[in-house]
Amino acid sequence: MPELPEVETIVRQLKSRARGKKISRVKVLDAKAVNLRVKDFENRVRGKIIKDIKRRAKVIIWGLSSKKFLIFHLKLNGRILWTKDMAVPRKKTRVVFDLAGNNKIFFDDSRRFAWVRFLDKKGLDAYFKKQNFGPEPLKKSFTSRVFKKMLARRPNSKIKPLLMDQKFIAGIGNIYAQEACFYAGIRPMRVVKTLEDKEIKKLYQGIKRILSEAVRQQGTSSDVYVNFFGKQGGYVAELKVYGREGKKCQRCGTIIKVTKLAGRGTRYCPGCQK
Repeated sequence: MPELPEVETIVRQLKSRARGKKISRVKVLDAKAVNLRVKDFENRVRGKIIKDIKRRAKVIIWGLSSKKFLIFHLKLNGRILWTKDMAVPRKKTRVVFDLAGNNKIFFDDSRRFAWVRFLDKKGLDAYFKKQNFGPEPLKKSFTSRVFKKMLARRPNSKIKPLLMDQKFIAGIGNIYAQEACFYAGIRPMRVVKTLEDKEIKKLYQGIKRILSEAVRQQGTSSDVYVNFFGKQGGYVAELKVYGREGKKCQRCGTIIKVTKLAGRGTRYCPGCQK
């Protein structure tokens, strides 16, 4: 599933090409992908101008003219792709947005879990109020002191599933939760109340540094993720535990193990992580 760095990459690239463009035509190829009847969705979106593009957690928000919005969730395999005017939709293309200037944006998803919703301001506010996302980890307001206080309110939680809880902290998923735990030398199944202050500080630093570097390298293409221009992200070469089960730890040489934690495959080094 695309996480904060992948979604942030797509948002930045979308801004560079699509902001200010008029949506001249919309074609919904899969009714399951949208929140309205197909014709209603097409008619309401057509003619709108993409005025702004933002991210909250793993959600992409297009601010449209007339105070309307499109919000996208890529779920497991979703993609938003910039294409040439003559490009032909594929089997996995769910929605096509034609833009003024002879370009298209394909909203693709081979597994049909990803979705896009057309909302007014009231609907947008209601959606985010219901989701109750936690703080954004790359914002300046997310300080070490704030993180420590957050953890203190969840003393009995296991650290890796807690990092993935979108109501606790926004945007971190399976890949970066494992990498942050490795950075801090903490086993992902540790309970919060067992963490020492120095471990909490190290975990905080890991979250900030890993997410920032992953954004710089345009995400991790360990599975199907590609960016807005169809290219793979470069952070996969930096992964220390994710996808490396059975291989030697690059830090200590111990074999990386994998276990199930909250239903998710979880890799860790039994030598480095205590």
